[in-house]
Amino acid sequence: MNNIGRRKKLLLLGGLRYLLPVIKVAHNLGYYVITCDYLPSNIAHQYADEYHNVSIIDKEAVLTLAKELQIDGIMSFAVDPGVMTAAYVQEQLGLPACGPYESVCILQNKDKFRAFLSEHSFSVPWAFGFSSIEDALLKSDVFTYPLIVKPTDSAGSKGVTRVDFSTELEYALHEAFLHSMSRRVIVEEFIEKEGCSSDSDCFSVDGELKFVSFSAQHFDDQAANPYTPSAYSWPSTFTETQEKELTSEIQRLLKLLGMRTSIYNVETRIGKNGKIYIMEVSPRGGGNRLAEMLQYAMGVDLISNTVRAAMGDEVVNVEQRPCNEYWVEVILHADKEGIFVGLEISREVACYVVETDLWIQKGDRVSVFNGANDTIGTMIVRFFSVDQLNERITSVNQWVRINVN
Repeated sequence: MNNIGRRKKLLLLGGLRYLLPVIKVAHNLGYYVITCDYLPSNIAHQYADEYHNVSIIDKEAVLTLAKELQIDGIMSFAVDPGVMTAAYVQEQLGLPACGPYESVCILQNKDKFRAFLSEHSFSVPWAFGFSSIEDALLKSDVFTYPLIVKPTDSAGSKGVTRVDFSTELEYALHEAFLHSMSRRVIVEEFIEKEGCSSDSDCFSVDGELKFVSFSAQHFDDQAANPYTPSAYSWPSTFTETQEKELTSEIQRLLKLLGMRTSIYNVETRIGKNGKIYIMEVSPRGGGNRLAEMLQYAMGVDLISNTVRAAMGDEVVNVEQRPCNEYWVEVILHADKEGIFVGLEISREVACYVVETDLWIQKGDRVSVFNGANDTIGTMIVRFFSVDQLNERITSVNQWVRINVN
């Protein structure tokens, strides 16, 4: 039971840069913020009231810490490895919860998630889960190409490979196992998409979707990992009918899983076969500052309401709103390894730039773009017509240059 006058304590799992706006909001709401992970140098710990060196994937250790600290809420925002741990601690301590721990485990495991979707008659690619390279190769004669190989439990496009020929399969399996903490991978059908796929955030209150958003994902074909998004734009390329169908299916999924009040990062696409697909759903805010982008594009404050929900406080002003104007978030990244020299933005686009958030300084070493962890910053751009957006989005590398020696 809380002591009178004591600040309510929020335990945040992880220490990535994406937590900085969460910490700021939590402080503004009057909460005492505690962070934990096994990397004391992570930037978010500098802004928390308290830090503990505890691995966020060790759910029993985090549970012990939560009991000792007498926390009032726990959350994992844009930090995928902590999502199941947060749900476990919520359930064990009777804290405000996004949903049942068992349901969160289904959402966080691509193998279980595909099986759940299939069992409940959602459109879903064929998929097989494997615990060893040998087992996967033994079943390879039933696969059709192209296909996707990825870890069942990673985020940020780490370990994801498209395989067009059987000769490429073994290498892709090695890459996926390398990035799987559970040592399990999934081999699944590659769904040829119509238009752009979507990766954006949604929000439910007591299991009812109150806010749904769809984006258009864009990729850098020249990047070391062409499956890591290099830009997002709003509104999406989906039709109104497709968005309504997807919203209905997302709502059906949340009801089946017994989800409650939470933010969700949702990936969807439309196949060339005309089917709608829910590819991934995670009860956390998306990476790449997606919730911040939605405040720009649609005027909905998902971050403060995610914090409120985790603390058992009332959620306010979460409602469906249209996209205002035409927005792009550029994921700044280098196309080669070396020393960062500077960022160039063409004059013809500079007038549309709303914000540039560069995470490195001149002289810092940068890596090639293999995944979300290689992002060096973001840039937010607002256009005033769909023609302006469409003209620029296909040539991002021509108007934004990362100079590296």
